[in-house]
Amino acid sequence: MARVKAIDIVLAETLAAHPPRAGSLIITVFGDSISQHGNTVWLGSLIHALEPFGLNARQIRTAVFRLAQDGWLSCIKIGRRSYYSFTEFGLAQYARSARRIYLANPSDWDGLWTLVIPAFASVELRERLKRELSWLGFGSIANGVLAHPCANQESLSETLLELDAAKIAVVLRASTDQVASRGVLKRLTRESWQLDKLESRYASFIERFGALQDPLVHEECLEPAQMFEIQTILIHEYRRILLKTTDLPNELLPAGWSGRAAMDLIARLYHLVRESTARYLESTLETSQGQLPKANNIYFDRFT
Repeated sequence: MARVKAIDIVLAETLAAHPPRAGSLIITVFGDSISQHGNTVWLGSLIHALEPFGLNARQIRTAVFRLAQDGWLSCIKIGRRSYYSFTEFGLAQYARSARRIYLANPSDWDGLWTLVIPAFASVELRERLKRELSWLGFGSIANGVLAHPCANQESLSETLLELDAAKIAVVLRASTDQVASRGVLKRLTRESWQLDKLESRYASFIERFGALQDPLVHEECLEPAQMFEIQTILIHEYRRILLKTTDLPNELLPAGWSGRAAMDLIARLYHLVRESTARYLESTLETSQGQLPKANNIYFDRFT
């Protein structure tokens, strides 16, 4: 009972400290779970699954409607029931996040930086490009210069094409030649990505969710519904931090960087709950054909 209570406390404290916005949480659930189980769900069963997160039916219906208007979701009506799916746009957007969220181990750094300079962009497009590239981990290292030490080139190309920015932005690859400038570069990285604030957020993440590991390892009678709640809020909170950070190589990070420990923790916890979460979804959520289909291989390959 004590272990189960520990899980209840972590979930309650997290939801109280960071009440999830309905639209953002729905994107997390579709990206992390539903897209891996056939990518279609009856709205009524989705409402039932999301109510433990403090959302009511009206909030969920409104959020789903807005996501459909914004191109994230598509809807098919059969009788009085509505079935929603990620659109191609929604799948592509979450796929970019997934390349960072479910990263098992960071690749070795080749010492090169990717620089994006929106040389001929309007003020509006420049701000939108800055916002979209921040999702990919780019930081502003100087006025009009966005940088990433190990950018995912596929995600960058997709974003530039979607924003029709390929013809007004210059993409460069750069390296640090002077040994003396490496200390300055490390300081620039710390300030540009606000690593001190991120360190505090990662430390808080570890302290809160680290309390889940022992009960998840030793308790045998945990409810599958609660495993779904844990997995969803875990990924949702991690996504919130990733909005403000990037996958910096060890050479640019402070000693003992908490971001690495947070990545290791989320991988361990995800492996502990993913099978129970899958069973819960497959037995509870519905499609027009019946129960949600089994998860695909990508779902079980995450964090490996």
